[in-house]
Amino acid sequence: MAEALGASHAHVRRLRRLGRHRGDRREQGACVLEGPDLISAARESGHGLEMLFVASGRRESFVALIDDVILSGVPVVEVDPAVLARVAPAVTPQPIVAIASWPLVALDAVALRGLVVVAHDLRDPGNAGTIIRSADAAGATGVVFSGDSVDPTNPKVLRASAGSIFHIPVAVASWADTLARARREGARTWATVVHGATELRDVSFAGTTVVVIGNESAGLDDATVASCDGTLRIAMAGTAESLNAGVAASLIAFAAQWWRDDHGDPVSGRSLTGL
Repeated sequence: MAEALGASHAHVRRLRRLGRHRGDRREQGACVLEGPDLISAARESGHGLEMLFVASGRRESFVALIDDVILSGVPVVEVDPAVLARVAPAVTPQPIVAIASWPLVALDAVALRGLVVVAHDLRDPGNAGTIIRSADAAGATGVVFSGDSVDPTNPKVLRASAGSIFHIPVAVASWADTLARARREGARTWATVVHGATELRDVSFAGTTVVVIGNESAGLDDATVASCDGTLRIAMAGTAESLNAGVAASLIAFAAQWWRDDHGDPVSGRSLTGL
């Protein structure tokens, strides 16, 4: 059983660096989880925690979670609230955070069946987390971040994923490697565009489908679009030029699930249950 202990400068420095630096997260194979909901989601999925930090004076607010963590042998570190506020990545810091093991998988660990969503050159952490969350909710089998995309272990992405990053395989890989694997395994690839493409309602999601979502402002570059088997668009009745990347990916993910449900092709093995 791990007893509670006071935070050392080394603990605090490590927490700060993992929260702020992508390179440290990759090198150490660790990330920062903020708040009881995200930490609980990691615990419920069996994901490993390395250390738990709780603000002094707030321990009683999280008794059940802390007891569960201690029983699993994870050290619990009490931190002065002012110190935690300075080192935690969030603008409004949570009184409880954790260092967790790396949540990402290798590209080969993403099963190519059903729908796989690729986020290419996606920069916004909120959109990235939304895509992970919606892909999970709609029964997709994986999410891949390619190109110059935001790091999926960025604390803002983890918060926006609402714990879904622990429920669906998420990988970081080049588009070239992702496309090569899709071709080897017979998956159909679709690039999302705004004009001159197959409307989402007319797309067949039979077999394995890989859908590529582009950069929030620039969309997908011409080479990436040309490398795909087809292009798809979401028809819009209003005057908006385009949809938010997270919203577009969410609509596509659920359209794929509805198509499979309607055609008796529940590739993911998961059914929709409602909110």
